[in-house]
Amino acid sequence: MAQRRRFSPLDGYRLAGTPTEIPERAGRGFLTGFTLTELLVVIAIISLLMAVLVPVLHRAREQAKSVNCFSNLRQIGFAANLYAEDYNLYVPRGASSETEKAWYQLFMPFLAQKALDNDYRNVKIYRCPSYPQKEQTVCFVVNGWDFEDKRDMIGREIVEPTRLTTCRNRADTIYLADNEYGKWRHIITSADDLGTDRCDVWCAGHLPASDRQDITTGRRVARSRHRRGCNCLYLDWHVGWMAAEDMTVDMWKSQK
Repeated sequence: MAQRRRFSPLDGYRLAGTPTEIPERAGRGFLTGFTLTELLVVIAIISLLMAVLVPVLHRAREQAKSVNCFSNLRQIGFAANLYAEDYNLYVPRGASSETEKAWYQLFMPFLAQKALDNDYRNVKIYRCPSYPQKEQTVCFVVNGWDFEDKRDMIGREIVEPTRLTTCRNRADTIYLADNEYGKWRHIITSADDLGTDRCDVWCAGHLPASDRQDITTGRRVARSRHRRGCNCLYLDWHVGWMAAEDMTVDMWKSQK
C-alpha cells in the first residue's frame, strides 16, 4: 500500500502559487517584543504610580498607628476612671522621686494586661506604635501641673492626687499626651528603671513648642508624633488629636 504523503504548512503556499519562503515581514511581526521607547514609557508609568502610591500607603500606615494609639489611650482612660471610682474620684498626677509610684504603676491593677515581675515589655496599652524607640514601654506623659489661680502662667509640679470634681472643664483639660522621643528622655522597660518621676508635665519647657532638651525642663510632649502633633486623653476620658502649635499652657489647667 502506498504511504500517504503528509502536507506541511509550506505546501499551502506552493498550491496557492506563493513563494515557499515565509514572508520576512510576517516573521518579524510574530517575534517582535518591546522597543526601547516602549520599555522606557512603561518604566516611566510605573515610576509615576509608585511616586503617587508610596506616600498614600505611608499615610495609611501612619493613620493605622494613630488609631492604635487612640485605642490605647481610651483603655488607659477606662483604667483611670476605675481608679477614680475606687479612690473617691481622685486621680494620680506627678511623681517627685523614683521611690514614688508613677501614674502608669498605679493604673496597672485596672488594666487587662499585667506586668510580669515589674517588667512592662508585655504591656502593650502604654505603648504608641509610632514611638521611634521600640524598647520604650511608657509612651505617654501625665498632667502634673498645678496653678495657684487663673492668672498663673508658670505653675508648679504637683505630686498629690487630685479630685476630678475640682476640674471645672474636664473636656478641655489634658490628662495624658504622647511622650517625646529624644536623648534627654528616659527609656522605661520596668518599674525599677530610672525616669518614673519624669513622666509628667509641669512647666512650659515640657510643651511641644519648647526647644529645650534637658532632662528636667526639656520637651516632654511629642511635637510631631502624629501629623505634626500628638494624641491626648482628656479628663472626661475622651481622646483627641492636638496640633503642636495649638497646644497652650491653659489646656493643662484644671481650673481655667
